[in-house]
Amino acid sequence: MMFENNIDIEHPVHDVRVDAMKNFEMKGFPSKKEEAWKYTSLNSLQKVDFSIFPKEVNALEYKDVKKYFIHEIDTYKIVFIDGIYSSYLSETTHDGVDICLMSSALTKPMYKPVIDVYFNKVASKDESLTTLNTAFSREGAYIYIPKNKMPKKPVEILHFATGNESTLMLQPRNLIIVEENAELQVIERHQSLTSNEVLTNSVTEIFAAKNAIVDYYKVQNNVGSASLIDNTYIDQKDKSVVKVHTFSFGGKLTRNNLNFYQNGEYIDSTMKGVTILGEKQHVDHHTLVHHIEPNCESHQDYKGIYGENSTGVFNGKIIVEKLAQKTNAFQQNNNILISDKATINTKPQLEIFADDVKCSHGCTIGQLDEEALFYLQSRGIPKKEARALLMYAFANNVLQSVRIPELKTRINKLIANKLGVNLGFDL
Repeated sequence: MMFENNIDIEHPVHDVRVDAMKNFEMKGFPSKKEEAWKYTSLNSLQKVDFSIFPKEVNALEYKDVKKYFIHEIDTYKIVFIDGIYSSYLSETTHDGVDICLMSSALTKPMYKPVIDVYFNKVASKDESLTTLNTAFSREGAYIYIPKNKMPKKPVEILHFATGNESTLMLQPRNLIIVEENAELQVIERHQSLTSNEVLTNSVTEIFAAKNAIVDYYKVQNNVGSASLIDNTYIDQKDKSVVKVHTFSFGGKLTRNNLNFYQNGEYIDSTMKGVTILGEKQHVDHHTLVHHIEPNCESHQDYKGIYGENSTGVFNGKIIVEKLAQKTNAFQQNNNILISDKATINTKPQLEIFADDVKCSHGCTIGQLDEEALFYLQSRGIPKKEARALLMYAFANNVLQSVRIPELKTRINKLIANKLGVNLGFDL
């Protein structure tokens, strides 16, 4: 009943929402009995009575949230406060490209031809939390880049939770279409500003046409009362290049479901991540690359540093279909445990049905190299800084492919802060 009262039944995608709700009611929340959720439990979240539709809007001043923006550069900004669009903090555009709101795209007739082709077309119809988002989402970012276009500046998508509600569940929905020979850079962040419990269940659909280039950066450095389930689905066509960097530095529970579908030849897909956790934080990276046609590449490189009672999970799957000959797929997950109580569960997987491919996968779990640590100390570097240098060097190669210098600087500072040191030089 609440669903019908808060979602317009005349909405163009109403039938899609109803079908999604039926699917979720049939499946329910995933449990550890499912192989894909074996190491991540949502039981504690299911016990919370989350508010889905905020009762009032809370205004934020730019000075209060400035530090969460990449303010060193000019960007388009799509900002949401407790799930509600903030025009005051945002900067959208229709100057040759559409960088605006999902609600506008879903309701205005001028966008209908695009919505009919793309909305809910690559997102899973079976994954229960994705269907929950499809049923309840009302807002998010809509980005459409026509052929041969590139926005004048990167796009920032920011979601803030203020604590107006004692508990809040957000369901943002993003749709991103990058047409032939077009290019886009996006920085996304979910940030809670309260100690109240917040759960964000986000879904993003990305479509990269022939020769399109997409750089997507996820910055996850939330407070200890915030949880994030991030579902990203990417459809790529011939000769497109899509890179997703995920920087996971905090939050109560974070689950990243990242799915690439290569529907063409000479496609390049890149997934890189740095995770640095402490306390009782939990991060689960769950990736899929589906190689469907020949002559394509994929590259996965995830680094994890886990301290105190934190838990990490990496479950990466590469599927190479029979027709996907000449595939070159690489997958690597390396982890350092800096506490005896920290845990990492890693499971790289290959399913190969073609016979002319170059595929590799692997994982490592270890501690800091004591000989390297002794060498640095023998050169006059204090032990704490020496440990930080070794950990930074361990994660550094993931940052090399970040194409926004100001973002790279910001991430470097976040890493230094997480390691608890001032390294004494500009990274």
